[in-house]
Amino acid sequence: MEVAILADTHVMSRAAAIPDWVTETVQSADHVIHAGDFDSRPAYEELDSLAASLTAVAGNMDHGLDLPTVATVDLAGVRFVVTHGDGPDEGYKERLAAITDTHAAGTTVGVGGHTHRVLDTEVDGYRLCNPGSATAAWPAQEETMLVATVAGGDVELALRRGD
Repeated sequence: MEVAILADTHVMSRAAAIPDWVTETVQSADHVIHAGDFDSRPAYEELDSLAASLTAVAGNMDHGLDLPTVATVDLAGVRFVVTHGDGPDEGYKERLAAITDTHAAGTTVGVGGHTHRVLDTEVDGYRLCNPGSATAAWPAQEETMLVATVAGGDVELALRRGD
């Protein structure tokens, strides 16, 4: 199973559109996770229409989208705990690990956004990741997202970059 993981698209305030390479990756994925800050209803609706299935949470810029602040999805034996990760950079990993721990079951990966910086690390026994910004929204320096290959309770993460 292939899972496209993205966040911080910020369409319309910081980017005009979701890049073509991102929409192609989303369309080919079995499932899509967005860790918040769509930044507009049209961006959310576009991604929702492109994805075979979508798990999404609200970011601090997602006013009126009526999305949860934390969501979980179980895929091929792996639980993904998704949150935006609002707050200061200091303590970000620890906040993400604490939220992940609250919702963990078996093999669990915590997914956050907010910082616009790619992260793939382990904290308190949990793998934590942040796909950066799929549109290179400031302060990101490049377009990035993650693609997870999930099978039998194992997960491999690969970083994808824009051209």
